[in-house]
Amino acid sequence: MDRPRFSANTGFLWTDRPFPDRLRAAAAAGFDAVEFHDEAQRHDLAEIHAILQETGLPVCGLNVRMGGTAGCASLPGAEDQARRDVDDALRVAEALRAGAVHVLAGRVADGGDRAQYLRVLRHALDGLDPSGERVILIEPICRAAMADYALPDIATAAAILAEIDHPRLKIMFDCFHIAMQDGDALAAFAAHAEQIGHVQIASVPGRNEPGDKDRLDLPILIAAMQGLGYSGAFGCEYHPRGRVEDGLAWRRGFEAVH
Repeated sequence: MDRPRFSANTGFLWTDRPFPDRLRAAAAAGFDAVEFHDEAQRHDLAEIHAILQETGLPVCGLNVRMGGTAGCASLPGAEDQARRDVDDALRVAEALRAGAVHVLAGRVADGGDRAQYLRVLRHALDGLDPSGERVILIEPICRAAMADYALPDIATAAAILAEIDHPRLKIMFDCFHIAMQDGDALAAFAAHAEQIGHVQIASVPGRNEPGDKDRLDLPILIAAMQGLGYSGAFGCEYHPRGRVEDGLAWRRGFEAVH
């Protein structure tokens, strides 16, 4: 089994540095790839592209504009803005050759406008190059992290995929959110393996470095995910307890498994 590839999430790691410097830090720290929140939409794309070329880091994916509501695709009355956000994210993804665009549902107390959310997702899928491989992602975000997020669990996400029925709409499987909301992360992954487009990791329940007071055995979990057919990178979306570089010893734990 191949060694897992790890992607540095610049929305969580090196947040004390300007965005371009986070990319260079990820390369210096030995990450295999990077992934963004919505930082790239606020920076000069020519500069970011040049740094990515310099470091050789591929971009796994990026989010649509998050704003103060963690996206707006399901916020009643926000459909036009959500479509504009999707179009902008797809433009940036094309420029940086990002593998995925994550369309966030938004924070809304009553669960939001599901029909609108599906229309926005279909708009995003219509915007993909039909000859390409880029995918659209949706991510369950647990109640413990965002009590009012419109997409709280993997069953809801899977139902959306079934209704839209498009091969390039996938689930972003964040082990932290799934474990906190659904309990058994491996069982959830196994049940939805063919629907999963990207995986993210962190400790549970602290959401810090993998292995830090962690109820997940991530080396075993990741090996099992690979055994079930997942071949993508594992996004490192965690809150470092100190300097990112000082906490990277967790990666050694994967050597014995692979």
